[in-house]
Amino acid sequence: MKRFTLPILIALSFLFLGMLPLQAATYEFDKAHSSFRFGVQHIYSTVYGQFDDYSGKVVFDPARPTDAVFHISIEVKSINTGIGKRDKHLRSADFFDANKYPQITFVSSAVKHIEGANYEINGTLTMKDVSKDIVLPLVFHGSKDHPMDKGKIVAGFDINMPLDRLAYHVGDGKFYKMGIVGKDINIFVSLEMLTSK
Repeated sequence: MKRFTLPILIALSFLFLGMLPLQAATYEFDKAHSSFRFGVQHIYSTVYGQFDDYSGKVVFDPARPTDAVFHISIEVKSINTGIGKRDKHLRSADFFDANKYPQITFVSSAVKHIEGANYEINGTLTMKDVSKDIVLPLVFHGSKDHPMDKGKIVAGFDINMPLDRLAYHVGDGKFYKMGIVGKDINIFVSLEMLTSK
């Protein structure tokens, strides 16, 4: 009977391993092909900008969205609208007060599949001295072997939504009342994320 012990143990170990849940992929940012952009009305035109410095953790498996994690931290001082004087004003206490509140953060609490490529991320957005529970509309474009980086898998995500800056104390409403700067910011997040096979 002893000669059957090893094969039986090996078979049982493979069976047990097959019952273990697979780990969702942990992704890192491909910063050359990702962006945190925004647009805001200035009188009649729309001014666009972005944050150049950000970090975080993204864990995602479309088959198991309840296990997903989206933790994002954006460095406010990295704001870039292409005009140095304007960026300095945006970093000031009139708007973001970057010295006092150096990061914008988002921490997910739940992710739900809606239909097709559409998901919702519930979580807490903290900007300046305000933290609010919000829902981000997420589009998952899919994942595949990276055609230019062997050994890597690339995934794509987009988030597009409006956000009331005054609800987060980004400005006191003075420039909005003057008809200069709108209160609603259009957020455009486009991410290419990488993970190893």
